[in-house]
Amino acid sequence: MTWLLRIAMMAGGAVAAWFVAPDAPNYTVVQGMMTVAIIAACVIAAALIKRR
Repeated sequence: MTWLLRIAMMAGGAVAAWFVAPDAPNYTVVQGMMTVAIIAACVIAAALIKRR
């Protein structure tokens, strides 16, 4: 479980770096929001795949 979350956080950090500088004070908040969006997209994709 930890490595899945770590991969999601790295992906969220990469996406957040496109929009906010990593040394900005709100970077961790944006990183968390991007991570939640990535996890939600994966859950939706899994639900749609199983629906077929």
